[in-house]
Parts: sequence; C-alpha cells; structure tokens
Amino acid sequence: MQGEVLLDPLILILALLVLLLLAVFFIWWQTHQRFQRLEEKGLSQEQLDTLAQRLLDSDRRIQEATTQSFGQIQKNLGELARTSQNMEELGKEISGLSDLLRAPKLRGGLGELFLGDLLSQILTPEQYSLQHTFRSGERVDAVISLKAGMVPVDSKFPLESFQRLAALENEEERKKARREFVAAVKKHIDDIARKYILPDEGTFEFALMYIPAEAIYYETILKDESVNDALLDYALQKRVIPVSPNSFYAYLQAIALGLKGLRIEQQAREIMDHLARLQGDMARFRKEFDTLGGHIQNAYNKYDEAERRLARLEDKLLAAGEAPEQLELPPPEAPE
Repeated sequence: MQGEVLLDPLILILALLVLLLLAVFFIWWQTHQRFQRLEEKGLSQEQLDTLAQRLLDSDRRIQEATTQSFGQIQKNLGELARTSQNMEELGKEISGLSDLLRAPKLRGGLGELFLGDLLSQILTPEQYSLQHTFRSGERVDAVISLKAGMVPVDSKFPLESFQRLAALENEEERKKARREFVAAVKKHIDDIARKYILPDEGTFEFALMYIPAEAIYYETILKDESVNDALLDYALQKRVIPVSPNSFYAYLQAIALGLKGLRIEQQAREIMDHLARLQGDMARFRKEFDTLGGHIQNAYNKYDEAERRLARLEDKLLAAGEAPEQLELPPPEAPE
C-alpha cells in the first residue's frame, strides 16, 4: 500500500515531463514551419534575418525555461526518491516494532513504562513505587502510597484478546471473540483482586486496573452496554476500578491534591506543636524571670537598707567631728 502511494506522484511527474517535451517539440515545429512559409513568400533578406533573430531569441528562452523545468523536475525526483527510501525504512522499522510488540512480556513492559512515566509526572518519588513485592511473592506494577495505606495499580491488561476481536469483521466471529475477551478481562480482574488487594499488608480495599489506551478503554467499558456494563459491574463488585490514561490522570490529580492537603495539615500540626513547645518554653522563662526579679528586688531592698544605715553612720561621724570638746577624755596621769 505504501509503495502504491509513493508511485502515484512519480508517475504523475513522468507524465508531466513527457507532456513538456511534446510541447517544446510542437513549439519548435510550428516556428520552423512559420519560418519556411515566410521564406516562401519572398521576404527580403533583412526581414528574414530580423525574423530569424526573433525566432532564435524565442527558441533560446524556450530552451532556458525547459532547462530550468528539467532541473526542478530532477530535484523533485531526487527528493521523492529520498522520501520513498525513508518511508520504506520507516515501514520496515514499524513492521519490526509491531513484530516485537506481539510478545506479551515486551508489550507489558511498555505498559509499565507508560504507567511509571505518568506517575512521575504528578507524584513525587516518595509517593509511589514500582514493582512492589508482597509477602506472597506476587509483584504489582505500582503502588501509590497514602497516609492510610497503599493503592495497587496493575497495567497488564489482556491485549491479545482485544486484538483478536478488533481484527475480525464477521459478526458471528466477533460475538464469539467478544465473549472470549470478556472472559479474559474477568479472569484478569479476579487475579488483581486476589493478588493485590491485601489490607493485612497495608493496601486499601480496592485496586486500579490501568487500561493503556483510550480506544481500548472505550471498547471495553463504554461501547457495548449489553456486555460491557456487566463487565464494569463485575469489576466494581471485585473492588477493581478500570482506568484509562485520561481518567487515571484525573485520579492522580485528586490523589496529589489530597496528599498536598495532608502535607499542609501535617505542616500545620507541626507548627502548632512548635508553638505549644514555644509557649511552654515561654512559661518556664517567665517563671525563671520572675524568680530572678524577686532576687533582684531582695538585693535592692538590702542595698537600700545598707545605704540608709551607711547614711546614719556618716551623720554620726560628721557630728562627732564638729564637736570634739564634747567628747569625754580621760584625765592625764600624775608623774611619779
């Protein structure tokens, strides 16, 4: 199909090239015939020379235009050849990738890769982990860590059954393939519920089933009400929630907002605890400050009392210095 698409413009360009050559030949032939007819009419040599010069100029311009057109056509053909080669190589690469993706393990690995990339866009590394292993040895593709527990996320959707269904055109074969697809999805839901919903290991009472494409989610969950509504009900009864990339993104946004609220609440609680400790420190400091104030007040009172006693003593000393005659001195002793 790709080869036919690429040959169409090549054939068109070759056809245009042939038409251009025919047009140039026709113009030259008409010019030559006209020149012969004029020569037969017996024009003068000067008139013939002038006419010949004009015809030569016209022929030169036609040749230049033809050469330019040929150059452009050759350039376009070269670009078309390169484009054709690139498309052929790309087709081979796509075909090779398609063959590789037929392997369920590799396809599951890509699903896990896309899941991890989506988680990393919204959550921090501390808020989720990939390839979480339970005590039973079962390994889930991812868990989202919340304060109250973990949310398991599985991305190993049964794409083989869906691809078989999508490839069929016969209505009876499609009905049979759809029944097989629904059975495969139900089995996958049972496996998720049995392996990953483990409250005794810290998980919530539900898990997320990641469907890796919107089209597959639409065909599986939304399109056929008679079958897929029952499939959705079955999943919810098993406490397994199907999510597409878009709805999973919305879930993650809500979880991120909740975690942000928890962080704010935790930070507010830490601030309140810090303020409570600060209030206790302030109360202890106030008590010590009051005790120190009492000691300072007592010292000040002692100082004031000592200052008054010192003042009274100074007054007595001054009074004694101003009236020495009032002092009673002992009489001098008589010489022997």
